[in-house]
Amino acid sequence: MGFAEILERYGANYAKAVFETMSMTIVCFCFAMAIAILITVLRVSPIKPLRIVGDLYVQIFRNIPGVALLVVVAYALPNLKVVLPWKTCVEVTVVLLASAFGSENFMTGINAIGVGQIEAARSIGLTFGQTMRKIVIPQALRSAVLPMTNLLIATMLSTSLGSQVPLNPQELTGLVSYITTRSTGAGIVPFVISALCYAGTAVLMGVLGNLIDKKVRVIR
Repeated sequence: MGFAEILERYGANYAKAVFETMSMTIVCFCFAMAIAILITVLRVSPIKPLRIVGDLYVQIFRNIPGVALLVVVAYALPNLKVVLPWKTCVEVTVVLLASAFGSENFMTGINAIGVGQIEAARSIGLTFGQTMRKIVIPQALRSAVLPMTNLLIATMLSTSLGSQVPLNPQELTGLVSYITTRSTGAGIVPFVISALCYAGTAVLMGVLGNLIDKKVRVIR
């Protein structure tokens, strides 16, 4: 089967798959960003137990394969009477993974802030929370635009974990399995179309990320 035939028969499915992939990406990235900021604040907290909790979170979820974590969330948690919809299982998995890497990106942004600014904040009586909220986090966000753009792309690609559970509608990778099991002779065409969808979206994200970075970049 050629491109034209696949698109004629499954074009609507691809449109739904792109929408599903992007909707999951947006939801996961927003939650991952919020958790990443929280975890990063814990990691730079003056309270040692909080720093340990933040570091453990990053070390655990940064080093667990996505499929293994999905198995735990989707198939092990029900044994503890925690049953989540399949889509939620995928989103929780992606958020846990992305937030761990996002925290590392924020730490890089924080490390780029001059120590003098932190000392100046302390000298005028700002608390730790005020220093983080008014000085550190805004600059760290501006410094981490490009790393976070890469994280956004990685989050989109990680939604392919949805192919391991029965999602309806399917995301782009799951749709490939759906097509190949129903169309004899489809060959690699469904894979190529999905790959092009991923690549095109990633390029668009990269371009937008570069534009945002140029506008908010911290000049030192």
